Amino acid sequence: MIFVLAGTQDGREIAKLLLENGYDVAASVVSRYGGELLAHACGQKCLINDKPLDEQALQEYMQEHAVRVLVDASHPYAVNASHNAMTACSALAVPYIRYERDLTELDYENITVVHSYEEAAEAASKLGQRIFLTTGSRNLDKFVHSPHLQDAELTARVLPTAEVIALCESLGLDAGHIAALQGPFSKELNKELFRRYAAQVIITKNSGSIGGTDTKLAAAKELGLPIVLIDRPQLNYPCIGHHYEDILSFVQTHFSAK
Repeated sequence: MIFVLAGTQDGREIAKLLLENGYDVAASVVSRYGGELLAHACGQKCLINDKPLDEQALQEYMQEHAVRVLVDASHPYAVNASHNAMTACSALAVPYIRYERDLTELDYENITVVHSYEEAAEAASKLGQRIFLTTGSRNLDKFVHSPHLQDAELTARVLPTAEVIALCESLGLDAGHIAALQGPFSKELNKELFRRYAAQVIITKNSGSIGGTDTKLAAAKELGLPIVLIDRPQLNYPCIGHHYEDILSFVQTHFSAK
């Protein structure tokens, strides 16, 4: 069994590729919605886990399902997931490979690069009062509760699920400040959203082109809007692949398809 941490489009594509090459695949996602996307991409052939797995639970899951290779295609900013996966693989002597998206080239001079959500909030507070967040819902509280943004007007672009919208509302965002949409987003759609919500500052992450960073940067550049970009965490991965073929080759070196 190959276990894929598949909380991204990359992860779904990798799981599908491995299935098409004859491997048994289990994949983990972080939400019911993620599980639905994975099931749609891979059908019934993929064993899907949508329950949280800490380090111990991950080890137990890997032992239970006789996992022989782990592919970490979790979100580039999911540091805990990658840490847990590397530790579990080390403990069980299971080969580990990280799929790492390419970074988006930062060819816009009006970008402030920071290294945490807290730094992003402080930096944005110095650039404008109406702030458009494209960092998802999981760390939304860090902006809402930031002492630097108490006088700011925050709009969050998030997934259109009941759970996520309820979270936004619990944090005090009203309907006029929740842009609940499913990507991908073109440059023109980003521009329209930035205009619609009268954004003065954009906060985003460098999630690569598949994460829509390139179109956000292009839209902000055309509108002359400043961007606060949260840099990707740097981890000491034991093995990294930058292309789907790298992942398939790694798997093939450890065992042959049935």
